[in-house]
Amino acid sequence: MIKSLINAASIRGSERRPGETWSAAMLRNADLLPVPPERRTWSSLNFVTFWISDGLNLNTFMIASTAVSAGLSWSQAWGAIIVGYLCVALAVVVCARIGAVYHISFPIIARSTFGVWGAIWPIINRAGMACVWYGVQSYIGGQCVTLVLRSMIPSYNNIPNGLPASAGVTTRDFLSFFLFSLFSLPLVCLHPSQVRFFFNLKSVVVPIAAFAFFGWSIADAKGLGPIVKQPATLRGSEFGWQFTASLMSCISNMATLALNIPDLSRMAKTTRAVTWSQLISIPLTFGITSFLGIIIASSSTVIYGRQIWNPVDLLGERLNLAPYDAGTRAGVFFIAFAFIIGQMGVNIAANSLSAGHDLAAACPRFINIRRGSLVAAAVGFAMCPWNLLKDSNNFATYLSAYSLFLSSISGTIMCDYYLVRRGVIHMPSLYSASSGKNDPTKPHKYHYLGGFNLRAFAAYISGIAMTVTGFAGVLGANVSLAAERMYIIAYPIGFLVSGLVYLLLCHVFPVEDGVLLSEHKRFLEPVSWEAESWEGHDPSNAAFSDEEKVSNIGTGSEEKKDPAPQQAISSEYYVSK
Repeated sequence: MIKSLINAASIRGSERRPGETWSAAMLRNADLLPVPPERRTWSSLNFVTFWISDGLNLNTFMIASTAVSAGLSWSQAWGAIIVGYLCVALAVVVCARIGAVYHISFPIIARSTFGVWGAIWPIINRAGMACVWYGVQSYIGGQCVTLVLRSMIPSYNNIPNGLPASAGVTTRDFLSFFLFSLFSLPLVCLHPSQVRFFFNLKSVVVPIAAFAFFGWSIADAKGLGPIVKQPATLRGSEFGWQFTASLMSCISNMATLALNIPDLSRMAKTTRAVTWSQLISIPLTFGITSFLGIIIASSSTVIYGRQIWNPVDLLGERLNLAPYDAGTRAGVFFIAFAFIIGQMGVNIAANSLSAGHDLAAACPRFINIRRGSLVAAAVGFAMCPWNLLKDSNNFATYLSAYSLFLSSISGTIMCDYYLVRRGVIHMPSLYSASSGKNDPTKPHKYHYLGGFNLRAFAAYISGIAMTVTGFAGVLGANVSLAAERMYIIAYPIGFLVSGLVYLLLCHVFPVEDGVLLSEHKRFLEPVSWEAESWEGHDPSNAAFSDEEKVSNIGTGSEEKKDPAPQQAISSEYYVSK
């Protein structure tokens, strides 16, 4: 009976094949295999609409508002944000290219750098953070639910609180959080290939609401003049470090998407579809959204005489002053309802899908993307996200802590792919548990030492160690001012240090198929990795062609080149005896 239950719970494509070890079976299921051509449906336009839908969300508004509430003028805050998202766009495109070329997700890419078993650590690391972030976004979405219900039923604001003060949340806010989480579940259950329609819907509805909120704020402030004339309150080094902190908040906000973008770019039609579409749409979309957020936040000082950094609270203040005014209630209802759609969209794109891919790779026998996304939703619900959003300082601190750990993972992987391996990944080895000792003919390039690449872990720890002291200071420890300021720039420090340490270690202790620093070898990345038997290929079948080729997809050329001889992925290569 137990065996029957295990088989019933197993994921399609993860079954143990005859002669295959359990360890080999733990490296694949249908969701983890390269995406075949018929499922690569994302064009440049799809990526543009995706970023429009992702950029127009309350979290981006809050980052912009935080910069203003910290003492920057509107123009200074906007300048910091524009520079920050330009850096984000570059990081996203660089990482997305890997997924677009090899059609694999981040967890599989991580195997080439950290080892087939070592990759579990960065996978769990990122999955855990995505779960926490899912909860944060859901709580913000719950605040929008409160506004919608208050607009329809003003007495909803006065629901008696039956929770103790130690809970940190009221009955009303918890109920709204629960409702948002409940309504999000149908979207969480969708496969990545099925969510494009929602992103397209969000890219239309949310911009209308955002500009309506923007216009309403300007009207209440009697024009833009009183808003933009508000001066900065910081000078000298305080201004410089706050400008830097605001810039870094943008990068920290996108740390997970900059790393997990291959989960989506693997479905791109061509590598060109992930390049200019994202380089332009990311800074443009987030820049416009941030401008709206800055003006809206700055208007609160003119309208109410105090700074309200959270746009949800700003809408709530309108209801507080005119709870029974029909125009106010209608305006708040439609804006808040659109923001609910926005929060659901960003939660799916940035959190549930990434956690779903990660958890599917960590336990492919029993977890696919859908089940992993549901786990993320459950963890996000249980982690009490309201504690992170008590004030703007808590929010900015969380963003910095969030990026501290992801930056070192990203730096190590980017260095390995672009500098050490020059764009070449041996696909069969990503799905092989073989060490190559008993049978050298089996793929084993990423087995390293027991499945762990110690060079990558040393680089990862080095990147974190540089700023972990500042992190301790944020938690309350007594640390130097220098450590605190290094923590502000934790992401670039972690990225650069981990990458440089990994490059040095790979020079001293070379990896198989790696390129030494002294070698001036050309970049070997293929235009697109392809298997000859893609035509008629069943994605649920883990068998690929007996000969791996590289074809010039999207170039109109039928010429095939193989810059690096590789074995094909076939059912035999999954067997490790």
